[in-house]
Formats: sequence, C-alpha cells, structure tokens
Amino acid sequence: MSGLRVRGLLALSATALGAYYLGSRTERLQQSSDVFPRLPGLPTFGTVSAASLVASNVNLTATPSRISEIMKFGFPGLDNVRSHSDYVLSYDRRNRIPHWVFEHLTAESVAKNDSVDRSKCDFKPDESIHPFFRSQNTDYRKSGFDRGHMAAAGNHRLHQKHCEETFYLSNMAPQVGQGFNRDAWNSLEMHVRKLTKSYSNVYVCTGPLYLPHKEDDGKMYVKYEVIGSNTVAVPTHFYKVIVGEAADHKLHMEAYVMPNKVISNDTPLNVFQVPPETVERAAGLLFFDQINRNQLASINGRKV
Repeated sequence: MSGLRVRGLLALSATALGAYYLGSRTERLQQSSDVFPRLPGLPTFGTVSAASLVASNVNLTATPSRISEIMKFGFPGLDNVRSHSDYVLSYDRRNRIPHWVFEHLTAESVAKNDSVDRSKCDFKPDESIHPFFRSQNTDYRKSGFDRGHMAAAGNHRLHQKHCEETFYLSNMAPQVGQGFNRDAWNSLEMHVRKLTKSYSNVYVCTGPLYLPHKEDDGKMYVKYEVIGSNTVAVPTHFYKVIVGEAADHKLHMEAYVMPNKVISNDTPLNVFQVPPETVERAAGLLFFDQINRNQLASINGRKV
C-alpha cells in the first residue's frame, strides 16, 4: 500500500473518530440540563456581552440563566446587545441611546426594599461601550432634557447593584422632564409595576421611536434634535410593549406609544395604547416573536 494511500486512510479515520466523539459529547450535553440547559431565545454567539460581572455573588451576575429568563419570548434584535445583572439592552451606537431595553418583573423585584437606596446611585457612562459611541453626562448638562431611564430604577429593587446598573447612560435617552419623564412617563412605569399584582411574571420592552410628521410643504419628514458634543439623539416618541403571564399561564399584551413632550396630567394612559404591530413597524423590530399572537388571551385589554 502506497504511503499516500496510508496517509489518506489515517486522515479519514481521524476525522471519523473526531466526529464520533464530538457527536457523543454533544448528545451527553443535550441530555444534561445541568451542564448545558436549553435556553429559549438566547444567542450562542458573541453578540451578548456581560457588561457587569461580580464573581463573588452569582445572583448579581449577568448569568445565561437570568438572560434566558428575561428574554424568554425572544430577542427583538441582536445589534450590540449588553446584559446587565437584571436587564438586557441593545445599544444604538449611532444615536448613543438604546434600541430597546428588556426587563422581567415580579412582585418581589418591584417591592419596597429598605436596603436599596436610589439616592446613592450615580449616572455614569457605560464603559462596555466603545468611547466613540458613548454618551456622557456632559451631553445632557444644560440641554433641557432629563436622562430618562428605559429600564426604570423602581423596577429593580432586589439589590442595590440592580438599581445602580439602571443608571448607566447606555440605559438613558433624552426626555422632556416636567410634564413627561417626571409625570406621564412615570405614570406608565408605575402602571407596569402595578401589573405584577395581577400577573406572576411581567415582561416589558422599552425604547425610542423617531416618527415622521408633515411639514408646511406637505411632505413627511423624520426630524429630531441631538444634544451634546456626542450628538445624543432626542427621540420624538417612546414605546413600551408588555406581556403579563398569569398564574394560569395565559398571556396578556399591552402596547403604548407616548410623544416626548409635555402631556396633561389628566390624560388617561389608555389614550396611548396602540396595536403592537404599529410599534413594530415604526421601530423595525419584532417583539415577543416566540409568542403566537393568536394564542394571546388579550391585547390592550381586549380579548383576542
């Protein structure tokens, strides 16, 4: 037998043997949920970055199991995803604010906790973002806009660290202060927390919109302000898309869009309810795509 043929047979044998061991190991891993649990909607490539890790306490770490829990019903997108210990976001590097922010809330996570003090939290740049694309506190200074939380600090009260991580500027977007961020938007955030009294689990996705409007020439334009030396975009609107999971496992969805402007205090929240697909078309994202909409028990309080 020629040397060339022997080498060919040896290479083929090595390939077959490697494939056998790889297949055997993969099968064992799939059979053992303790070693490699099946995680719904969790990417297995490097788009998800653990933006903050604490090795001494697993409960304060952005673990795959927690990410999977938050993103149970799917990712709206996979662009520059960052996972903090209690929420997940996709960062818009061009506009220096999030594309979307995802949270999983329970009655326990939003309950009053005397060991968590919001006043000890400081707004800070997100060091996991490249310096070219980071927003800074100076961008907001004297801009006339608040640093508006997408993942609300009041939603994360299990531990001080959870609350502190909501103060990364990557979780912020410029919002009108009096009359919006501190009023109407705050009312919507309180409504979301109140839903934990009705549902075992509440999943909420929050983000910005840049909606067109007609100008004097009759044409439609998308126009928005930018602030600071890093040209942080000021969204025209903000959305929240919410899914509540009841004790009987039935799912209920709500969707809201609010203009980023002063809103009268006597305006009821249901005025801002919209069909979920309206938000999806405007944002260019699909929310909760692991859920069949026809299987939802209700959308905006109406039976499906």
